[in-house]
Amino acid sequence: MVDVSPSTARPETVDGRLVEDHLGLARYLARRFSHRGESLEDLVQVASMGLVEAATRYDPDLGTSFPAFATATIVGTLKKHFRDRGWAVRVSRRVQELYLETRDAADRLSQSLGRSPTIEELAEHLGVGASDVIEAMEAGRLYRTASLSQALDDDTTRALETRVGAVDPGVGIVDRRDLVRDLMSRLPPPERRVVLLRFQEGLSQAEIGSRVGVSQMQVSRLLARGLERMRAWEACA
Repeated sequence: MVDVSPSTARPETVDGRLVEDHLGLARYLARRFSHRGESLEDLVQVASMGLVEAATRYDPDLGTSFPAFATATIVGTLKKHFRDRGWAVRVSRRVQELYLETRDAADRLSQSLGRSPTIEELAEHLGVGASDVIEAMEAGRLYRTASLSQALDDDTTRALETRVGAVDPGVGIVDRRDLVRDLMSRLPPPERRVVLLRFQEGLSQAEIGSRVGVSQMQVSRLLARGLERMRAWEACA
């Protein structure tokens, strides 16, 4: 069940009933990606976030049905999850997407051929060169690394993590902070200010409106537009 309480969503912009009515769609789309090595439960959570995003951005006046709009948004969220969070090492988007396409094509061809397809058969099926398929398959080895919880080969009572030193907990967010700082610097001043007030100072939209002298609706629009720009820039990074 997706939590659309005030602590996790903007009640003035998210239609909770719309989300509740289409959770089945999110689960259905999540199952379509369940063969890619992620647990279905995790994928349902990702798809549910995409559903909330769709409910936030949906405008019925544009003439598109919500299921169609939500499907595109959820699928995009799932694909972005695999591109950005499923890889142990950063790989170009082209190679990431080709790896996922190669794996899907290998499954389909294996069923139709009754055997594993060759590199040449995969390349022909995908319309790419054999070298591209090889590059994608090599990159696929970076998609998952060994779990630190798995037992050492020489000792079934100890896990791999026992041989790994402690890591500064702040290291993991350094790159993220730099990215956010760069994206924020590119926003127009009005949008940058409301984003800072909302997420750095933790002010509500009503408080932001009072601070900058605009209506809460204007704050909501500035915030939504600023976050949308940042997501688009991040996707192209």
